[in-house]
Amino acid sequence: MGGMGGARGSQGEFVPDVTGRPVWRLLLRGLGVYLPGWEIPTRAQRMPAAGAGPLVFTTGAGFGLQVPRRRQGLEPDREIYVRGREDPSFGIVIAGPVEAVGSRVVDGPGVLRFARRVTFEELFETGDPDSVPYAVRAARSVRNVVFLDRAGGVGLCVEVAEDTGVTCSVFVRIGAPHERTVRAYALAPQGVRSQS
Repeated sequence: MGGMGGARGSQGEFVPDVTGRPVWRLLLRGLGVYLPGWEIPTRAQRMPAAGAGPLVFTTGAGFGLQVPRRRQGLEPDREIYVRGREDPSFGIVIAGPVEAVGSRVVDGPGVLRFARRVTFEELFETGDPDSVPYAVRAARSVRNVVFLDRAGGVGLCVEVAEDTGVTCSVFVRIGAPHERTVRAYALAPQGVRSQS
C-alpha cells in the first residue's frame, strides 16, 4: 500500500491515512450512489479498543466479518468503475447482503474473488464470444472493491497492491437509518501478503 501516510490518534496511536488512495475514492462514490444524503466520513478512525462488534475481526491482511448464516442466490447491486486507458484497473462497488459472498468468513481475498466473478458476469454477453476476453481481462484487473451491506450496517474496502497483495484496509460501520452516518476504520499495514 505504498505511500500510506498517517496521523496520531488521541492516545498517540498510529492511524493510517487512506483518504488519498483509490479505494477511498471508490468508497465515497459508492456511498454517494447507495447512501445519498448520509453523513460520509472525511477520514478513517482507529478501531476502538472494544472493536466494532462481535462479527468483525482483524488479521494481518486487514478486516473480516464472520457471517452468522450462509445464504446463496442473493443478487446485490453493483457499479463498476474503470481507471486509466493504457492499462486500466477496475474498481467495483457492491451493495447488498454480505452473505452473497457465499462464505461464513468474509475477508479481503473472499471479497475480491466475489467481486471478480460479479465483474465477469456483468461484462460477459451470453451469445457473444467476443465479450469473453474483455470480461476476463476486466475481472483480473479488479484492484479495488467496496462492499456495503446497509441492512447489516457494515462494509469492507479491499485493495490489491503489488507490494502487499490483497488487504481489507478499511472497515465501514453504517449507522441506523435515523442516524444517517457512516464511520470508517483503518488498520496500519502489516506487511502480510495474501494471494490474489
